[in-house]
Amino acid sequence: MSFSSLQRNQIKEQLIQEHFDLIVIGGGITGAGIALDASSRGMKVALVEMQDFAAGTSSRSTKLVHGGLRYLKQYEVRMVAEVGKEREIVYENGPHVTTPEWMLLPIHKGGSFGMFSTSVGLRVYDYLAGVKKNERRKMLSASKTLEKEPLIKKKGLKGGGYYVEYRTDDARLTIEVMKKAVEHGAAALNYVKAEHFLYKGKKVKGIQARDVLTGETFEVNSQKVVNASGPWVDQVRKRDYSVNNKKLRHTKGVHIVIDQAKFPLKQAVYFDTPDGRMVFAIPREGKAYVGTTDTFFEGDTSSPQMTEDDREYLLKAILYMFPNVKVEKEDVESSWAGVRPLIFEEGKDPSEISRKDEVWEGESGLVTIAGGKLTGYRKMAEHVVDLIARRMKQETQKNYPASKTKHMPISGGDVGGSAGFQSFLEKKTIEAEQFGVSTESGRELVQQYGSNVDELFKVAHAYKKTTTASEKELPAEIYAILLYSINEEMAVTPIDFFMRRTGKLFFDIEWVKQWKKSVVNVMAILLDWNSDLKKKYMIELDNAIRDAQVPVNKRI
Repeated sequence: MSFSSLQRNQIKEQLIQEHFDLIVIGGGITGAGIALDASSRGMKVALVEMQDFAAGTSSRSTKLVHGGLRYLKQYEVRMVAEVGKEREIVYENGPHVTTPEWMLLPIHKGGSFGMFSTSVGLRVYDYLAGVKKNERRKMLSASKTLEKEPLIKKKGLKGGGYYVEYRTDDARLTIEVMKKAVEHGAAALNYVKAEHFLYKGKKVKGIQARDVLTGETFEVNSQKVVNASGPWVDQVRKRDYSVNNKKLRHTKGVHIVIDQAKFPLKQAVYFDTPDGRMVFAIPREGKAYVGTTDTFFEGDTSSPQMTEDDREYLLKAILYMFPNVKVEKEDVESSWAGVRPLIFEEGKDPSEISRKDEVWEGESGLVTIAGGKLTGYRKMAEHVVDLIARRMKQETQKNYPASKTKHMPISGGDVGGSAGFQSFLEKKTIEAEQFGVSTESGRELVQQYGSNVDELFKVAHAYKKTTTASEKELPAEIYAILLYSINEEMAVTPIDFFMRRTGKLFFDIEWVKQWKKSVVNVMAILLDWNSDLKKKYMIELDNAIRDAQVPVNKRI
């Protein structure tokens, strides 16, 4: 199967011509996980996403595969146990996009956490999550806590908890899971919106879809349909006649990015704020990012943005925990905002609403997955496909095996698991020079693409050999990433590339500004854009840069 933007018409034709076992609506991490689980069991799967893959919540999280320590305070023991165990599975299956990150939890007099309660809580967390011995929690004295992060507020400091979470690139994790589903035969297409359901009798048997890029409408037929559309779950369900009384409650989370020259954070910190919320401050690629806020959200779920209040809240949180760090609003280089699709609970504040997932099955046969966390995507997918498999057996007498994804590397993950990744990284970093790629660039490419890196090395090598200096709009390494994004990861627009295939729009916005014109020029040639389309995409990219930097209520 192809996962190339250059093959969109062929994939669309396949969606029209074939009869599928399962259609998945939604191309975030949940939909990608369902597509992989189902296709690896032998189901014929189609997936449609109305934006780009991971364009919603799945590229706008705190970028942590974490077990939800704070949910122990809400006595959600079962969720912490299940999701905590999933952290290591996600890591083992994709160590190139997931990295262990020691987290410091400072404990101050009068704060939300005490030394004893934190010690007990972290011990229970380790037990529930099945944390391996070398990653189990440690309790630190005040002086040891300051050794880990000297910028922490010294007044009232009693000590700290020290425990492991996992940092990830959420969008790349989603893309790699989707690519693995395509390897197993799934047909996936972005920028295709499911507009109506098709019925046979009173049972859902497919969708009427619209290609957002061309306006073309077409039908896709299947035995079963799953609604995994995240924040859009309720909108999709309303097109079916059999809606239950459950509904979502959207909350918005905002993160800001600051250069480490201004905020020289060396250690990931999880800290409480004066209003009792918990906030992360995490170093990454020469930057420090801080979040998240947690407020009810009623706006456009496709384009949530930072407000002045959001920025002010996070700047005050930094000042509260790191009083000697003088960060001003002008120091915020970029930001992102995401919408959490939580299941409505009457009378609860945003931070109190459960992050648990639920599966709803309508009279029409439409299956909906709602709520949940990035970390638990694989287990959520397993639950959904188990239900689909049971229904398929009842309706067609066809048997499907149990889930196979627990020990299945995602695309790029064939590196020998976490134990083998470091030696794989060193080996491939040395090999990079054979392709004319510098050691530094080679290492970065291996860390981002894992076992797929040879494809990028080959492209970079061919580009250097066959392209004259005057023809080169981009350095070979950037060209290789761009070509791979189009040919192997279905990048369609410049924003797809800068935001979700590379993450540069969030973590290196100056790099985006430097290369945006050249990237648009090269994409225009590769994807055969006319001048109007090229201009349109450049305007969209400029708007995305503005959205990342300027609060929505400060725009002219």
